[in-house]
Amino acid sequence: MNQILRPSDARGDADFGWLKSKHTFSFGSYFDPNHIGFGALRVINEDRVAPSAGFPTHPHQNMEIISYVVSGGLEHKDSLGTGSVIRPGELQRMSAGTGVRHSEYNHSDTDPVHFLQIWIVPEADGISPSYEQKAFPEDGRRDALRLIGSRDGRDGSVTIHQDVDLYASLLSADRGLAFDIRPGRKVWLQLVKGKISVNDQPLSAGDGLGLLQTGAISLTASENAEFLLFDLAA
Repeated sequence: MNQILRPSDARGDADFGWLKSKHTFSFGSYFDPNHIGFGALRVINEDRVAPSAGFPTHPHQNMEIISYVVSGGLEHKDSLGTGSVIRPGELQRMSAGTGVRHSEYNHSDTDPVHFLQIWIVPEADGISPSYEQKAFPEDGRRDALRLIGSRDGRDGSVTIHQDVDLYASLLSADRGLAFDIRPGRKVWLQLVKGKISVNDQPLSAGDGLGLLQTGAISLTASENAEFLLFDLAA
């Protein structure tokens, strides 16, 4: 099998009233032995949090925790002394390492916040906890694959302590992009909005696609689309 299709409506589902979440991979009380993760990529949760609600302070260890905000504002506080609001076009990376405590709340008391919570297994346990947040303007993501996270933090991306390149794109209708999957690599694509085709595979908002075969892939939007592409070690 050269690809793994993960349709939006096949994802795990959690509804706590204040939080509505879709789980691409097993998470919390949702377990699917066929979808534990994809290489070092362990969690992609699409979360919608009600106004003023959120996740109270809780601990993490030995995980790279990434937040990609689609709409609204996500307020972050942690035991490192960080306090910030993450907005659309920004990426947050928190390395839990030896241990960190944090909270995430909807910054607005009127509008929901919609974001992707992403966990990546680090290449080593016991690293020092750290936090990073950077903005990636829309024009840099428009009809392009903008590197927003990488192992070495190159091109202004946030540093992720794992062999992964994370790209974001805002692809306009009827526009296309190409990406080359190198030997020893594999790709997960998560579609946030719109409709695209990856080679001949159509995807709609919320769908995920794992690609296991090396070589060039084509990405074509049939309507305005937003997606993340994870280039991972195979």
